[in-house]
Amino acid sequence: MGTVVVVGSLNIDSVVAVERHPLPGETLLGGDLVKHFGGKGANQAVAAARAGARVGFVGRVGDDPDGDAYLRRLQAYGVDTTHIARTTGVATGHAAIAVDARGENTIIVSPGANGRVTVADLASLHSLQPGDVLLGSLEVDTDVIAEAARIAAARGARVILNLAPFAPLPGDVLDLADPVVVNEHENELLAADGLTPRSVLVTLGGAGSRWGEHVVPAGVVSEVVDTTGAGDCYCGTLAAGLAAGLSDADAMQAASTAAALSVGWVGAQP
Repeated sequence: MGTVVVVGSLNIDSVVAVERHPLPGETLLGGDLVKHFGGKGANQAVAAARAGARVGFVGRVGDDPDGDAYLRRLQAYGVDTTHIARTTGVATGHAAIAVDARGENTIIVSPGANGRVTVADLASLHSLQPGDVLLGSLEVDTDVIAEAARIAAARGARVILNLAPFAPLPGDVLDLADPVVVNEHENELLAADGLTPRSVLVTLGGAGSRWGEHVVPAGVVSEVVDTTGAGDCYCGTLAAGLAAGLSDADAMQAASTAAALSVGWVGAQP
């Protein structure tokens, strides 16, 4: 079994429940403020660990109590935090999230320490080997993710790039990924930029997911409580399955099942 190494973000999510999302310029009263652990990178790492993978993480937290708490949390899930750096004088990343009565969310992210991740933080990736999986998303600098992909590919590791939040990456970097993971909206943005990666997995919400010739139905959802982090859960579980040697279709099925379960709790992580 290979190791999943995540290069990405760690955020504290501040969540408020609202009956509906406000219109521009409108103020609404919401429910109580609840804080959760989030950030696309950390969400994916936790999902991969819960799916049974050995997981390492490359990223940054602030030198604040939120950073302390996050390191302890990841360690409790078995995630190797050796290569998560502390950033002096900067807060740990933060996200403000509103969740409406249907479980749909809007998110505003303040990167904090995530914005200080640099190529110099990637030194540990030179120990990757065939069978390992690099998983990167775009809440850290895109140049960092691009270089992480190049290092991992040169080491013979598998590269998975989740283009969320969407930003274009160079075509040669996208072609290193197997797969590039996008939702339907991100797939449209990819096409609008004239980018055609060789391997693209599109998540389709309730319609499941599609990767080349493989079309896998969505997992059964008993109740939608909060959709925050469902895509991250999918990506982390997919990476774990591929690192364990599952076929593409079987890894997709495991990811769909996990993502369906994830919408049944509040917050991006269980």
